[in-house]
Amino acid sequence: MKTSKLSLALITALALSGSVYADETSEIADLKKEMKELREITQTLVEETSDLKTGSNYTTVDTEKSHSGLGSAASKVYYSKSPLSIGGYGEAMYTNNHDGSTLSGTKFVPYIGYKFSDNIILNTEIEFEGGGVDRGGNAGDEVVVEFMYLDYLINKNANIRAGNFIIPMGLINQRHEPTLYNTVERPDTEKYLIPSTWTETGAMAYGRIVDNLTYNFATISALKTDVNGKEWLREGRGGPVERSNPNLGFAARLDYTGINGLLVGTSAYYGPSMDGVKSNTSIYDIHLDYKNNGARVYGVYSQATRSSASNIAANAVESAQGGYMNLSYDLLSLTSSIYSLPLFMQYESLNPEEKRADGTSGDSTHTTTMGINFFPHEQVVLKLNYAMKSQGTIDDKITSVSMGFIF
Repeated sequence: MKTSKLSLALITALALSGSVYADETSEIADLKKEMKELREITQTLVEETSDLKTGSNYTTVDTEKSHSGLGSAASKVYYSKSPLSIGGYGEAMYTNNHDGSTLSGTKFVPYIGYKFSDNIILNTEIEFEGGGVDRGGNAGDEVVVEFMYLDYLINKNANIRAGNFIIPMGLINQRHEPTLYNTVERPDTEKYLIPSTWTETGAMAYGRIVDNLTYNFATISALKTDVNGKEWLREGRGGPVERSNPNLGFAARLDYTGINGLLVGTSAYYGPSMDGVKSNTSIYDIHLDYKNNGARVYGVYSQATRSSASNIAANAVESAQGGYMNLSYDLLSLTSSIYSLPLFMQYESLNPEEKRADGTSGDSTHTTTMGINFFPHEQVVLKLNYAMKSQGTIDDKITSVSMGFIF
């Protein structure tokens, strides 16, 4: 009997100790949770106190984020902690070719954004190119409001943009910040066929159709194209300046991002070619950007056509085509380094005057570019590349060096 009572006492004691242990475990878990919450609150208070001391409430650039296909710095206002957002990019470059050497001292482009509310957002880009213009108007290239628009954010599926904005075509037109592509200069395909940086005034709807499939559809002022020459499309851009009797054009885009690291899509433009002529200009492209660990592949193929080109002039451009592919690998991705060192090669073929109305054509340009980038910080890049370009009987070797940054 005594043994039974002793056994019962032991069992009871063990049960109580187990219950106590379970209670202690639960309490420890609760304490850990409370400590984590307190740390988060403390960090928030530290940040807010710092903001009060400095008089600022700033947001750094998140290089992994992009709103509606824009570059990281251009997207900054959408993720800003403060109603006022200031970001931007800049670059300087040196080139040497058969014509001699050129030093482009400064290109500085600030973004200024403002949140009127969580769903009404102003975004602007001001460009100071070639050092701007001095008081006598003699120095530099230009100072211009590159874009200025208002976004009305409704939901993930439908949003409205109105004002002067970047046309959603190609890869580099919307993402033209220097940290986002490998070469010193933008590919010619995205200069002469997709005339980057290309902005027009109008209205655009954009959003998500289903998961990983997005769209843009814009009604805009149309290109007023030139007769011929490699810049016949580029010279037709409206930009932010005043334009008399604008024509109506349309642009559309679809992008798929359902595979990790992949962006693939297509975009198109359609509008009247110029005033007083029955002719329409069409541009379309297919684009791809794929990243996997240290490897990256990106490229664009584009075609442009102009109907009834002979109504414009006997030698007016009727069609153009071009494309490029860039392959790179970050050598430092094989190490534990915090820096990046992408080594790349790019091939591009372009004919901006593939066919003229009189049956003639311009010469195609073929360019092979090799180079390397160094990122001492994810927002800062130093570039070096060597390009071999051939057009008809002309061969050129171009060495280029640049530095660029976003903020």
